[in-house]
Amino acid sequence: MAKAHTAWKVLNHGPLERLADNLWRVEGALPGMSLRRTMTVVRRADGSLLLHSPIALDDERRQELEALGPIAVLVVPNAGHRLDAPAYQARYPGVVTFCPRGGRSKVEEVATVNGTYDDYQNDGSIRFETLAGVADGEGAMLVRSSDGMTIVLNDVVMNMDKKADLLGYLFTTVLGSAPGPRVSRLIRLLYVKDQPALRRHLERLAETPDLQRLIVSHEKVAHGPEAQNALRQAATYLAAS
Repeated sequence: MAKAHTAWKVLNHGPLERLADNLWRVEGALPGMSLRRTMTVVRRADGSLLLHSPIALDDERRQELEALGPIAVLVVPNAGHRLDAPAYQARYPGVVTFCPRGGRSKVEEVATVNGTYDDYQNDGSIRFETLAGVADGEGAMLVRSSDGMTIVLNDVVMNMDKKADLLGYLFTTVLGSAPGPRVSRLIRLLYVKDQPALRRHLERLAETPDLQRLIVSHEKVAHGPEAQNALRQAATYLAAS
């Protein structure tokens, strides 16, 4: 687990990509890895912003982000995705931070946590579910936009190509994290405590009415029917009941 950044440390990242009227995505680098990570930005019903798995941005992109609305909520989606949370809390001292119940103690080692997914108040555009079978370690964020529903997951489902560098090869090939979409061998070993329960939950998410896209933290977005198919395919990597 990389050391969390207390200062605003910008790594290579892409543009602020608009996916829907209230939904954006930024893809960025991880320290020393070819693996990419994703920050999801949602404009809430009150006009403020929620950042899921926050990434420190360069000045130009940071100003673009701030122009979308005040940054009000940070979501640290598991104990391993806390890299830039302390830096965001330092730059935006009014933010409120949520994380899954099972990751709270680890996140609190580096950042203030104001509540868990159970405490987040559904504002009509965003709600959270804690995933079954992972000891409360991760969840799903469901976002309502004008074009339909988006499901945002973290490490439980990965959707990327294999990497050629040594560390990337170890992560994507040896540890079975690619090609996606899939539940990786690493995640099954470290996080999943009840495979049938998680499989059923992913299959339920695949049936979400008006599902338009699936966003995962590593790396690709699945759009339209591919979103449903991605969740179903990932579920096949888990044992059935």
